[in-house]
Amino acid sequence: MVTDPHDDDALARRIAAARAAEASKRDGSKREESQGWSIAVEFIGAMLVGGLIGWFIDRQVGTKPWGLIVMLLLGFATGLRSVLRQQKKFDGE
Repeated sequence: MVTDPHDDDALARRIAAARAAEASKRDGSKREESQGWSIAVEFIGAMLVGGLIGWFIDRQVGTKPWGLIVMLLLGFATGLRSVLRQQKKFDGE
């Protein structure tokens, strides 16, 4: 039985196409993971900044613990707003 050289070329093309498709899947996965980390860091950062500002206000003014509580809530709201804005931007891509 003689193998047709054209079949080898077709096989090589199919293998190359499969490898390219797999590489694009990996790149998309990395991008999605990067976006997820970006959202998480931004949310946590907003909470930390709000907490630190509230702690500083409490130390300077003596309103312990109300400045911390209020600023943590504002940091949470800011972080949530930022997360929703980023998610809407990522979904639009």
